[in-house]
Amino acid sequence: MYEPIRTPSVHTSADDADFPHRSREEELDIQLAGHLAALLAVTDELGLRPAGDRIAEQVARLRGAPPARHAALTDATPASLHRRAHALAGRALLVAASRADTTAAILSAQRMDAHTEALASTADTAPSGRLVGAH
Repeated sequence: MYEPIRTPSVHTSADDADFPHRSREEELDIQLAGHLAALLAVTDELGLRPAGDRIAEQVARLRGAPPARHAALTDATPASLHRRAHALAGRALLVAASRADTTAAILSAQRMDAHTEALASTADTAPSGRLVGAH
């Protein structure tokens, strides 16, 4: 009553393919290096050279080559750059923790703390945004 399938399914496993596969650890290394490289770009834009050097060391360790460094200046405010850097450091921390990379995890956590502190200090000196005398 039913006709047998004559062609192989498109849903068959690709395990027999002739291209190299990456392990989970290699994929996490690539992901972590990408997050740290993005953090490095924002760190360099903020002019934080010592922190940038430490991040560049980790990117070089993960990629096997030093990262390209340049401060592509944007019109972003320092506060928005600190928020972006905080988010990138958080992503790097998550990946570093999942691959059990203690050095990168500690560096990412330190950068998160530094950007949190920078945001708090800019919030203290920034105008409050409240209208005085308006009820």
